Amino acid sequence: MTMHSPSETLAVETQAVKAQLKSAGVKYALASFADLHGMSKGKVVPISHFEQMVGGSELYTGAALDGVPQEVNDEEVAAHPDLASAAILPWNPEVVWYASDLYLKGQPFEACSRGILKKQLAAAADLGLRFNLGIETEFFILKQNADGSIVPTSADDTLAKPCYDVRGFLDNYSLLDEIVQAMDGLGWDVYSFDHEDANGQFETDFQYADGLTMADRFTFFRLMLGEMAKKRGYFATFMAKPFADRTGSGAHFNMSMASLETGENLFDSDADANGLKLSKLGYQFVAGVLKHAHAISAVIAPTVNSYKRLVRRGNMSGFTWAPIHVSFGSNNRTNMLRVPLAGGRVECRAVDMSCNPYLAAALMLAAGLEGIREGLDPGKPHGENMYQHTEEELNAMGVTHLPRSLEEAIDAFEADPLTKQVFGPLMADAFVKYKRDEWEAYHTHVSQWELDRYLKFF
Repeated sequence: MTMHSPSETLAVETQAVKAQLKSAGVKYALASFADLHGMSKGKVVPISHFEQMVGGSELYTGAALDGVPQEVNDEEVAAHPDLASAAILPWNPEVVWYASDLYLKGQPFEACSRGILKKQLAAAADLGLRFNLGIETEFFILKQNADGSIVPTSADDTLAKPCYDVRGFLDNYSLLDEIVQAMDGLGWDVYSFDHEDANGQFETDFQYADGLTMADRFTFFRLMLGEMAKKRGYFATFMAKPFADRTGSGAHFNMSMASLETGENLFDSDADANGLKLSKLGYQFVAGVLKHAHAISAVIAPTVNSYKRLVRRGNMSGFTWAPIHVSFGSNNRTNMLRVPLAGGRVECRAVDMSCNPYLAAALMLAAGLEGIREGLDPGKPHGENMYQHTEEELNAMGVTHLPRSLEEAIDAFEADPLTKQVFGPLMADAFVKYKRDEWEAYHTHVSQWELDRYLKFF
């Protein structure tokens, strides 16, 4: 039997993949990597140069990008595509997209978002664990009128409480059908989608996967949805809180740990004394996330606008459905961490659609693994409406608030030693610098609200 070296095996696999792509009509390949924001960046290569691309031929000047921390004189980073992540663009099947890892001088680049997540997945694997992740994708499909106003695509989408509205869904059927058919064509297994709680807002729910696959899919989803909306003269927004009087867009992380050996869900338990159907391992994971929740907030709610979603009540009737406390509980949407009725998983409700999924998942996983290694206990779950507690009651229970601004979250991120362990000094410092600059630009901006309130007040 002929034995092939790893490089020879890759060469054979690459040639086979190239032949399949050519037979499918693919003309171009795109080795895409994520910047600080989790947005796809990359170069396009004719399929005739596919082998070179797989070998890392495409180089990038990090100083030209957000969150690829390099100086202009540094050697370029190279994108190495993961062949298992291939997605032929549903809206343009002449192009294939690959999630890629960044390399520098032939070695993994320290500040690669995807690489940062892979390190934490390897740490879980060292414990015999596989991190499974499902992300609920909420988004707005909107259009801009000639006068500059931003409105839902349907003129009839005006209900005060449009959640689950069938007419709102049907008015947007063509685009939603295209999105869902594309997701299923990529093998994502959509099991539900609906009109959400705000006008022009929708949600898709699809099958969970291992953490890396799900982060790749989330990154591609935002790219795909944006392109499909643009074809119709609309735009998709993943801004956390586009309208003050409506709910924002979360990206709830549904997390569990499985045995690497058997695939068994290790968060599932019928012997849970609290009745949540969550195992001891699951509670330990929860405790680790709660311990580092303030620092995690900077990554799962990474913009100035994110903290306008994480409020009890906004300029709207009723509650926002978004968490504001560092707490966990049962099938109760007022906690940061919720254990749904079926048990066996933990949902983080503080994550929003503007996150970099690789960095968000990496820090969340690292915190959960710390809870597992140290055998931490999160205490008793909260089944009550957390919004209705007074500050005195919260203090007595030892429950703190999530950060109330990006500045507060970045302070917590910088103060927590776990963040540099997970991100590495280069990415951690770049993240803090970028986000502090973002906060400063917001803080010094004079808004229309200030002009309306103060210009002629005194």
